[in-house]
Amino acid sequence: MAISNQSTHFPVLCKEMVEALGNTNGKTYVDGTFGGGGYTRALLNSGASKVIAFDRDPDAIIRAEPFLKEFGERFQIFHACFSEMDKYLAPESIDGIVFDFGISSFQVDEAHRGFSFKQNGPLDMRMGLGTNQTAADVVNKFSEKDIATILYVYGEEPRSRQIAKAIVAARTQNPFTTTQELALLIRKIVPSQEGFDPATLTFQGLRIFVNNELIEIESALQLSNQLLPIGGRLVTVAFHSLEDRLVKNHSRVTFNYHGLECIYTKINRKAIAPSLAEVKLNTRSRSAKLRAFIKEIRQ
Repeated sequence: MAISNQSTHFPVLCKEMVEALGNTNGKTYVDGTFGGGGYTRALLNSGASKVIAFDRDPDAIIRAEPFLKEFGERFQIFHACFSEMDKYLAPESIDGIVFDFGISSFQVDEAHRGFSFKQNGPLDMRMGLGTNQTAADVVNKFSEKDIATILYVYGEEPRSRQIAKAIVAARTQNPFTTTQELALLIRKIVPSQEGFDPATLTFQGLRIFVNNELIEIESALQLSNQLLPIGGRLVTVAFHSLEDRLVKNHSRVTFNYHGLECIYTKINRKAIAPSLAEVKLNTRSRSAKLRAFIKEIRQ
């Protein structure tokens, strides 16, 4: 996730990400979530010989065009989900992979994308490739039970049943078409908290479901097992417990690699959180957690 303000781009925990990779000179890395290119630029400026980036969002591919001119053959980007990295990469052709699993602030800040409960826009929430179903399709067509399950499982919303019931009742009068229509309904049900909009968890749940985010993350982590060489590094930045739990669980499991039993060893004992200075600069970074690992043969 990154925040854009008058063309300024702040990638979350960027300095810590580069440090976790160690000596980057002459090495090749994957930026699994290009977004605004913050990680890519930091890696290339740190001495990496090449960065291969992926993004499912067509807008991100357009934002990458200046990078192609600036860095030439040192930069390559594919319009693809990171769960499809293996179609574009040969095993052991890279030295490390970095993932920022948060939603791009470019997506949130553009009302027409339908991610924001603060701005009015169509109830869409599609990140790009990998889904045709919108958030409006879910709230207008799914059963009350299924909506409640989505909000509870993916949004961790404790009032999921109440919200689902209210959605189904309201849509009989008029179908939901905008983000504000849904947000206003939720705000009547969920109590307000300072600094936390009542619609936050519902919007999170719908977004994750619409974009198959957890399945995408799990697939990408599995691919990392085979794409990284022994000694390769994996760095992830997660923004909520569902993402972070997938990373932690993945790092605890041994896996087979060319007949060898391998495992990920932690580079940092605990997850790294943003500094107070970074949070002040970019409030959206406050929930971020960076974890970094080295792929090793299990002793």
